[in-house]
Amino acid sequence: METRSQWGTRAGFILAAAGSAIGLGNIWRFPATAFENGGGAFMVPYLIALLTAGIPILIMEFTMGHRYRGSAPLTYKRMNKKSEWIGWWGVLVAFVISTYYSVIIAWAIMYSIFSFNLNWGSDTEGFLFGSYLETAAPGEFGGFVPGVLIPLIIVWLLVLGILYRGVKKGIEMANRIFIPLLVLVFLVIVIRAITLPGAVEGLNAFFTPDFSALADGQVWVAAYGQIFFSLSIAFAIMITYSSYLPKKSDITNNAFIVGFGNSSFELLCGIGVFSVLGFMAVQQGVGVNEVVAGGVGLAFVVFPQIINELPALNELFGFLFFISLVLAGLSSLISIIETYVAGLSDKFNISRQKAVIFGGGFAALVSLVFATRGGLNFLDAADYFINQFGVAFVGLVEVVLIAWVLRKLGELKEHANEISDIRLGGWWTFSLGVITPIVLGYTMYDLFRTNLMRLFETETGNYANYPDAFILYGGWFVAGGALVVGIIMALFKWRNASAASENETQNTGEAK
Repeated sequence: METRSQWGTRAGFILAAAGSAIGLGNIWRFPATAFENGGGAFMVPYLIALLTAGIPILIMEFTMGHRYRGSAPLTYKRMNKKSEWIGWWGVLVAFVISTYYSVIIAWAIMYSIFSFNLNWGSDTEGFLFGSYLETAAPGEFGGFVPGVLIPLIIVWLLVLGILYRGVKKGIEMANRIFIPLLVLVFLVIVIRAITLPGAVEGLNAFFTPDFSALADGQVWVAAYGQIFFSLSIAFAIMITYSSYLPKKSDITNNAFIVGFGNSSFELLCGIGVFSVLGFMAVQQGVGVNEVVAGGVGLAFVVFPQIINELPALNELFGFLFFISLVLAGLSSLISIIETYVAGLSDKFNISRQKAVIFGGGFAALVSLVFATRGGLNFLDAADYFINQFGVAFVGLVEVVLIAWVLRKLGELKEHANEISDIRLGGWWTFSLGVITPIVLGYTMYDLFRTNLMRLFETETGNYANYPDAFILYGGWFVAGGALVVGIIMALFKWRNASAASENETQNTGEAK
């Protein structure tokens, strides 16, 4: 069997893992989520969620990848031959995400260019949905948008070029550039933001605690959800990355560094975002709560409005903000694509370069759907359903399988303790065996109940008031398709017979 690639240094792995975790959601999801769920008080359930779900799952996935030395499908197969489909399910979820995530990076590239002349004008919402994206009705394609298609091609050429070069010369080297540059750029943004008139009002709104919110179960669910989605866990990434670690690697320390590093950047994002939201609120003479937004609206509608109103250096501030989105997006996209590059290479015994061309090339073709005039609607539906019924559902199945069915927590804990400075104890097994399954189980129950109840209720009773048919094939079929195709992939015979047949005992010896 071909020698598995390895990270050049421990720092290279940590930067790559942190680069995967630190993505667009840190910048546009966390600040609004925290504000809407108790402000400063949200940090209490957030920290508890980090310590009882985020870092424990990170440790578990790091240990799985390191012990079984394979992509997610190969890792699950080596753990138990009947569980390979879960690895492919996670890989297919990653595949879907990569197809539209790349398009958002393309938007950010164009907006960084628009920043030079503030091309979005005064009506930033009208510019995004009309002049730029030329949004068509749900379910319609309407032809390509050149301003999306061209930067999208650039994104794919850049990312696939990096992946083609391999783990050490490609992924590690790219993250050594992207992550320090991202932190530096965002620090400049934050320093500028906190000096704006009204920044104090924004920060007060962000940090002022509403402790009554802690009695609301949905606030705790939101905290666990934020941690879960933010850390890139449960859809094959961290298993794949940790499989490239050297035999002697400190698993638990690495997990704590990545986990707290990601949360620190989220907090930095919250400070920057709410400083500029406070400025905007003061300029418009309204409360901060009236200008808070999240997601695409925050990044491509609200922020351009704020940039328009800055007293000086508008163009520079806008360029830095959108370049930070590009850097955060690229580091995450690289890790997402690596999951199916590694999976294809392991399963079909093909070179990394061929896996990049076939897997990445196919994803690039699929992403063209989101570069059309109807692409925004397809993106919105796919993102909602693949995240809610893909990532979270895979995580629930993963934890239940490992903790309850296969009962592997003891063996994984022993493996991690033998090579790590921070030893795992009852906290880790209780978190994964009890807390995480309960929280994720309740979250999935609530999501299924809510979405299934409104499916076909009325023509506009679905998510974002989309038509029933569009939600069915643009949302439910996408999420369900990831599972179905994952099962089908597991049915194919392994071309790499030595990898597939290698038993657990042999792997344990190799990993140690």
